[in-house]
Amino acid sequence: MATTQHIDEIASVYATSLLEVCDKQGGVALAESCSAELSALAEMIRADKRFAEFLKTPIIGAAARRASIDRIVKGKVSDLVHRFVMVIAAHGRAGRLADISDAFDGLLQARLGRVEVDMYTVTGQAAPDVVATVKGGVKEAFGKEAVIHQYADPNMIGGVKLRIGDQLIDGSVETQLRNMRDAVAARGTGAMRSRLGDFLA
Repeated sequence: MATTQHIDEIASVYATSLLEVCDKQGGVALAESCSAELSALAEMIRADKRFAEFLKTPIIGAAARRASIDRIVKGKVSDLVHRFVMVIAAHGRAGRLADISDAFDGLLQARLGRVEVDMYTVTGQAAPDVVATVKGGVKEAFGKEAVIHQYADPNMIGGVKLRIGDQLIDGSVETQLRNMRDAVAARGTGAMRSRLGDFLA
């Protein structure tokens, strides 16, 4: 996934164009299928640094890059996604494929009344009650169903960090400890006690 953060105008333009094609040719079902295929490609790019570099390096000629992308993608995705990827490559934007995938998924989720939420915990596997709490909070705050993507962050001591679009909601233990320390320094122990129950507020 998924991630939804920092989607720029270029990625949004391509994503919007594909969504319009899906609307004309197959509606939501087609859009969801395309999103899944693009997400799989995006994950492959993010998992392989050499492949990611190949997509954007100026050392490789445009024609050779397109031919290679065609061989890699053709037969592994639907005809629509294959043609879409080749259009991206023809315009010299192959290196932005993962960003375009994120933008498309974000547009689709918004269309479906959902919001993408990146959840970071130490292990990448939050307890079911924590996930339920996050979903409830997102529903109350945004009026949308949360689509949770869980990620591990071993640098965290504990707790949860959420990213919704460009907004970071930090409920990690580190942040709580830092907030308590700052509260003690600024306003004394009374302020510290008031923060002990503050989790993702």
